[in-house]
Amino acid sequence: MEDIYVVGIGMTPFGRLLDKDIKTLTREAVSAALADAGIEASALEAAYFSNATQGHMEAQHMVRGQIALRSMGIEQIPIVNVENACASGSSALNLAVNVLKAGEADIALAVGAEKMFSKDRALMFGAFDSAWDVSDKDEISKNLMALGEGIVPPPGTMSDKPYSVFMDVYAAFSRLHMATFGTTQRQIAAVAAKNHQHSVENPLSQYRVPYTIDEVLAAPPITYPLTLPMCSPVSDGGAAVVLATAAGMKRHGIDPSRAIRVLASVVQTGSDRDKTDFTNHCTARAARRAYEKAGVGPADISVAEVHDATAMGEIIQIENLGLCALGEGGPASERGETTLGGRVPVNPSGGLESKGHPVGATGLAQIYELAAQLRGEAGPRQVEGARLAIAENGGGLQGIEEAVACVTILGK
Repeated sequence: MEDIYVVGIGMTPFGRLLDKDIKTLTREAVSAALADAGIEASALEAAYFSNATQGHMEAQHMVRGQIALRSMGIEQIPIVNVENACASGSSALNLAVNVLKAGEADIALAVGAEKMFSKDRALMFGAFDSAWDVSDKDEISKNLMALGEGIVPPPGTMSDKPYSVFMDVYAAFSRLHMATFGTTQRQIAAVAAKNHQHSVENPLSQYRVPYTIDEVLAAPPITYPLTLPMCSPVSDGGAAVVLATAAGMKRHGIDPSRAIRVLASVVQTGSDRDKTDFTNHCTARAARRAYEKAGVGPADISVAEVHDATAMGEIIQIENLGLCALGEGGPASERGETTLGGRVPVNPSGGLESKGHPVGATGLAQIYELAAQLRGEAGPRQVEGARLAIAENGGGLQGIEEAVACVTILGK
């Protein structure tokens, strides 16, 4: 199979961007990625547009990518719309990689854009309500609550303000992990404090305010054991990645010295399993496939970006990726092993908790960060000597895990 390369990356700031619409966010991200690759839009032969919420937020249920990309003059080429919940961006990347591997194109674009913030809080948080089986949501909620049996939320640790239903999902995952492995709320807070500290050095982050562990613990509660800084915010933003074959790079004069090789791109859907069968979590399965494709192992990874929709998500996913042993995600985080300068830095961008989480752009923003790291272009948050990078991006819920998990491995 032909090698595929990331040759251009672009990203908007993430945050509450009230003055920018989907078309603007798309144009800014794509224009930046094309400029980074040193090519014009006319070089693109296929595009994959990632968006999960525009139908809910704006009633634009169809042909979103065609509309957003036509507004900046991209037309005639195949454009495919991709919705895979919070894993939409990485799923778009996977499709772009595979169209190049199939020989159907030499230059392809993966772009994600999301306009999620609204003054109508019910509308805003309702965007997440269909990322699970809506026909059985009462039974799903009951099963999730049962995951944390034995862990009783202390008084005053549940918010009376509206928030995403997925915070309840992650709280259930958290309580299961706490009951099984002894993970503590302080260890979860250590992840959040680390990511908010990393985010200070990322000019595109939604939040750039550092927190201590004690400040995270003292922050307003969401749902036990999660406090506000442990949870990703609602965000607007866009991110784009241009991919190419070696032939495409040569034909368009793209500088190969800045190209980053895609060693593996895996999409894995979940399966029915016992709640304690952690080794067969969908992300763990995806990671094993990705490592096999890439011909590397967890010990080879220099830097990671993982889907920390909450701080607990990071603990779960670094275990699934094999970056630490099962049950060791909390202690490893508390020891500083995942901090910049630590054994394997995780989320140097600030992660979803601090950088922001515009759903359709999230997976591609991870690639933006990791490509910059592997190029040595990450500035104050640079991981010294980074050579191999891994991204994990999950979406939705089915059963007791994500409905879909994407794992991408990149190398210099």
